[in-house]
Amino acid sequence: MTTGDARDQDRVWDLMKKIGFAMLITRDGEKMRARPMAAYIGRDENTVYFLTDARRHKDEEIARDPHVNLSFADAGSQKYVSLTGTATISNDRAKIKELFSTPAKAWWDSADDPNIRVLKITPDDAEFWDSPGTVVSYVKMAAAAVTGTRPEIGDNRKVAM
Repeated sequence: MTTGDARDQDRVWDLMKKIGFAMLITRDGEKMRARPMAAYIGRDENTVYFLTDARRHKDEEIARDPHVNLSFADAGSQKYVSLTGTATISNDRAKIKELFSTPAKAWWDSADDPNIRVLKITPDDAEFWDSPGTVVSYVKMAAAAVTGTRPEIGDNRKVAM
């Protein structure tokens, strides 16, 4: 791995942690389903975790097809990450207790709720867009439109994870 590749991977992990919420996209037969979820970034483990509820459809969808996409977006700052990976679901009670925090309290009374599961995403690859922000981007796009050039509005890279 080159220094640039490692730097791009670090950027992906940093952006995901900063944004914190992702749209989890699963397959339901031929249809794709998306739902927002609070992400727990496990950079040292090369994993993105979520707490999920065993009574929800996403668990069944992942059991049938573990290939997922996570889409992180901070539109105000013009920062985005799209990550593809493989999902597994477990009833690891120690990990549930470790991850249980304020966002989880919106859905469950405690980490001891028997319906909580750990959703573990192991990344395959990602793509990120990291721009200097909305105002700067609009100014650069306007200048490019006037001059007939393409705007340089930040970094966009595909990254093997």
